[in-house]
Amino acid sequence: MGREDSHYRPDADAGRGTGRSASGGAAGRFPVPGAHLPRPPASTGPADLTPGPPPASGVFAGSGVPAGPGTSGGPGVPGGPGGPATGPTGQEPSSGPADLWAAAATRPAGGPPGPGAPEPPAPTPRRRRRVPALLAAVLVLVLAAVGIAVLRPGPVAEWLGDEPAGPGVATPTAEPAPVAVLAAADANAPMPTPEGVRAALAPLVGVPALGDRVHVSVADVATGQPLFGRGEDDGTVPASVTKLVTGVTVLAARGPAYRIPTRAVAGAAPGEVVIVGGGDPTLAVDKKGFYPGAARLDDLAAQVRAALGGTKPTKVTVDSSLYSGPVFEPGWDDDIPTGGYGGAITALMTDGARSDVTRAKKDEAAGNHWAERVSQPDLAAGRAFARLLGAPPSAVARGTAPAPAAGAATPGPGAELGKVESLPMVRLVDIMISDSDNIVAEALARQVALARDQPASFVGAGAAMDAVAAELGLPADELTLADGSGLSRSNRISPSLLTDLIALAGDGSRPELAAIFGGLPVADWSGTLADRYETAATKAGAGVIRAKTGTLTKVHAIAGLVSTSDGRLLTFAVLTDAVPPDGLTAARGALDRIGAALAGCGCR
Repeated sequence: MGREDSHYRPDADAGRGTGRSASGGAAGRFPVPGAHLPRPPASTGPADLTPGPPPASGVFAGSGVPAGPGTSGGPGVPGGPGGPATGPTGQEPSSGPADLWAAAATRPAGGPPGPGAPEPPAPTPRRRRRVPALLAAVLVLVLAAVGIAVLRPGPVAEWLGDEPAGPGVATPTAEPAPVAVLAAADANAPMPTPEGVRAALAPLVGVPALGDRVHVSVADVATGQPLFGRGEDDGTVPASVTKLVTGVTVLAARGPAYRIPTRAVAGAAPGEVVIVGGGDPTLAVDKKGFYPGAARLDDLAAQVRAALGGTKPTKVTVDSSLYSGPVFEPGWDDDIPTGGYGGAITALMTDGARSDVTRAKKDEAAGNHWAERVSQPDLAAGRAFARLLGAPPSAVARGTAPAPAAGAATPGPGAELGKVESLPMVRLVDIMISDSDNIVAEALARQVALARDQPASFVGAGAAMDAVAAELGLPADELTLADGSGLSRSNRISPSLLTDLIALAGDGSRPELAAIFGGLPVADWSGTLADRYETAATKAGAGVIRAKTGTLTKVHAIAGLVSTSDGRLLTFAVLTDAVPPDGLTAARGALDRIGAALAGCGCR
């Protein structure tokens, strides 16, 4: 039976702030908490986040990162949950890494060795172009929040759709400076040695609980130097850590400001309205939608009524032709389409194809991401749109929008009657990673395909993501993707590609890629890591590991970042795809001991 992260441990930090209705908005997630703090209580709804008292220090306290501009606020402080909102999220590009956060104020995002094993050889130099030298301080500041809320105007204002103030328009009040939560800088934090890392990890990576295909990569963030490898260049079934690749490639291909449109145009027959799906999986029917701040059909319907004047719509045609190919990936296990974590992937849908949004929101608040999905999401959305227009649901059918005729009177066939737009891409990526949302992941993968003129299908998306990875200088020969969510067992990703990707996302040359960090779960605090790193053998990782997990039956993976006891920031990835089917608990414990070993040692 196929399983994914959410089957085992749903992300508990489900809440998201709202932005503009209709065309979406931006909002941040809660801040990175200090280690060993109590986890947030169950929320009363997806938008409710009240993690408790502000932490005394950030997740990377002692890591040598300065407080000040670019650091995140805590709960109850400006920019933190329970405190005044500081604005939309994003990351501000700059002329160089040293200036990355110069004019920014942040908004919060969201063991003992085991049995012995043969010691792997020291890692050999990577057979690829290394990413440029990294700035650990910049990366940790990125990690502290899903994005940066700048004093507008600026590049982030453009990402999030803010309009510059014109003559006679009051200049927005400067947002309050965040409260410092990170420790003072220590520019001389020592780097672990390959020998030290090997001594710490060799006894842990060969334990029976991880099976006989355990592939590992560890690298230093500041320099990009590999520190440990075991099968690091071998393609491995990645499960949900695939979403890291999806997030980076869609941010590179579309940009963080891109919003997915949903349009309505006049049909060929009198009274016919065509709704054209653009691939927004978060589209809501009304203000009660599942994803706060999402574009809404009731706003689109209002635009259509205004454009038509007194003409009453009598028919709704659903154009979901933007996507091609099968709606389910052939490599998905049989239970995925109906198991509550996957569904039919169509270019038009509402609320991630959830059939009962009210129940899904209650379940989400309780930490359960399972939700029944409709079998034909595009037609379900079309029927909801017809009701809003006053047209009978029986008058809904699939079709294609007519091309507008040159010089035709409006609203002639094909003329646009209205348009709404999704949350910006930077927010969609945050939702995908923090909630391990498979439907959103597949939609974002198709956006990569569309941006690279590939068919918006599983095959086209996989090819496009591979091409964008190569453009970014990542080793595309170590990447094979059949989907964007990681539900497919046909996917292959090497651990070293993941550590290269994570390092690249923290390189100041491509600051838009840093959006992948905002939604990463925090050990012993949030998401799929909320109830992990709690034992005596793993508690060293609590609060200082931030990573994406992946789980399918027999497949267990983790990839992210860890701060060592000396304050050095490392990136690590551990993938194993031959674990006994009943070995979930043991495998997770073994993975956690690897991360905790990195967190608890100077490894020199």
